[in-house]
This record gives sequence, C-alpha cells and structure tokens, in this order.
Amino acid sequence: MTTNMGKIDRVGRLAIAAVLLFLAVGTNVLGTGILFWLAVIVAAVFALTALVGSCPLYSIIGLKTCRDC
Repeated sequence: MTTNMGKIDRVGRLAIAAVLLFLAVGTNVLGTGILFWLAVIVAAVFALTALVGSCPLYSIIGLKTCRDC
C-alpha cells in the first residue's frame, strides 16, 4: 500500500475521528441507534486511514494529497 495522504489530511482525519467518537461515546447526542454506529464506523475508518497514510478511495480516483509521494 502506497502513501497517498499528506500530513494535513491525516491530522484532519484524526481530528474528525476524535470528534465523531466523542459525540458517539462521550455524549448522548447520537443516541444508541444507527447514527451511533455510523459515527463509530466512520471514525474507525478515518482513524485507520490516517494512521496508515493511505486512503483506498484516493487510490481509486487517483488523488494524492502528499507532496513527496
């Protein structure tokens, strides 16, 4: 898997993942239904792609947000 995400993109995804997890687990805003699970899944995908540095969707559409790759 090649890196196709820049640092700003990765930090942004981690921030969004943290906010989604906080809303899902730390508050009662999303409840316990489908919105809760959707937020948890999206947060997990964002965190995983940010930590790995590669987004499969970016690979499909040919997008790269890093300068060195």
